[in-house]
Parts: sequence; structure tokens; C-alpha cells
Amino acid sequence: MGQVPAATRALRVLKLLARHPDPLPLERIIRELALPRSTAYHLLNAMIEEGFVAHIGEERRYGLGVSAFEVGSGFSRQEPLQRLSRRHLALLVDDVKQSAHLAVPHGRDVLYVVEERAPGRPPLVTDVGVRLPAHLTASGRAILAALPAAQVRALYPDRSAFVERHGTGPQSLTALRAVLSDTRQRGHAVEDGEVTPGFASVAAAVLDHNDLPLAGIAVTYPTDQPVDLDRIVPRVIATARAISRRVGGHG
Repeated sequence: MGQVPAATRALRVLKLLARHPDPLPLERIIRELALPRSTAYHLLNAMIEEGFVAHIGEERRYGLGVSAFEVGSGFSRQEPLQRLSRRHLALLVDDVKQSAHLAVPHGRDVLYVVEERAPGRPPLVTDVGVRLPAHLTASGRAILAALPAAQVRALYPDRSAFVERHGTGPQSLTALRAVLSDTRQRGHAVEDGEVTPGFASVAAAVLDHNDLPLAGIAVTYPTDQPVDLDRIVPRVIATARAISRRVGGHG
């Protein structure tokens, strides 16, 4: 490893952290990558400064940081995922008569990359190219609920990570954990008025072959009109599973 470039070492660290569902202690990183302790320490600190690695101090472990999630979600934003999902979203909209969209993780945000608007429905804030806080959106909550708990903790290390839109939604890691626990128990994510007052959404995650989230599929509907959630929710989940299978996930 003595002649290995620093960039190669950094990439190997990222690949190692990505292979494990939980953050790793320094000794594990040193052992698996055959790094000198001083080299590993300086390399990790540099990657922490750039946001690619997060240090979880109370556990003395290292996990993927926000920048790593941004790079990873860049692949998901490429044309293949958009192309594979567009037909499924169109079928979903035809079925439930409400607008639907696909969003991918982008650090602590979600980035909307596909939107299918139902005929006669108003435009939404979740237009293509818009970024919104993941912890406030149904798509983001579906994605976060599918992440290992340690990675959620790395994304939201303190209260400064929680931004507001309308004074609602979780504002601490404890509150977010409760929302994500409810999401997992329910089997889908929800939000009501936290992105746009008067509108609510339900969402499910698109998963890869490791059951890690690539994106969120959501349907948004006005809350002042009757909707059949008993019909919408299963269709959203079925659509997310169908896209998961198309991208190599278990569905």
C-alpha cells in the first residue's frame, strides 16, 4: 500500500464503508485495507472535512457522509432510472387519478427527477429539478426509513440539520426516528401539509439488490377532496416494487 495514491486509498475507504450496513471502527478500516494507523487517521479526517465520511463520536465509528450519498444518488439520477420509471408512473397516475413523482436522495434532501401530472390537477412544488428536505417529504421519509439507523444518524448529527418549511415536521433525531419507525410499521411513508399546506402524499421506496433505497415513489393529493387511500397506497407500493425489480432489486 506504500505506493498507492491517496485518491485510490480514499476510494477504497468509500467502497469498504458502502459494503457494510453499519459504520466501522478505525481498527476495522485499518485491518481490512492494510493501512498504517497514521495514514488512516489523516485520510479519514480529510474525507470528513469534504463530507464523504461521517465520524460518530459516541461510538468511535466511521460511516458514509452526506457527500457520499450525493455521489451515489448521482447514478440514480441518470437516464436509466428515469426511463425505467416513467411508464410505471404513468400507469400509476392513470389508475389513481392523482399526480405522482419519483425523487432520489441528495444528501439530506430529495431531488425530484420524474413527475407525471394527472389531468386537471394543479402543478405541485415537487417539479422536476426541485430539491426539498427529505425529513419533511413522503418520498424522503420512505428513503430514510430504508436506510440503516447509523446512516440516518450520520445524515442528521444535530438539530442544525433539520430545516423547516411551515413550522411542522420533525426537528430532532429523536422525532425523526419516531416518524421513520411509524413508516416502517405502516409499510409506507406519509406527510400531510408539511411540504405544501392543503396537500398530502404517500410514498414507498425503490430498493436496489442490497435492499438499500435508490428513490422514492409518491402520489400527492389535495386534502380538501375525498380520496381512496385504500386504493392509492397499495398501488404506490406495487409501483415501487415493480421499479425495484427493473433496476435489479428484489421488489
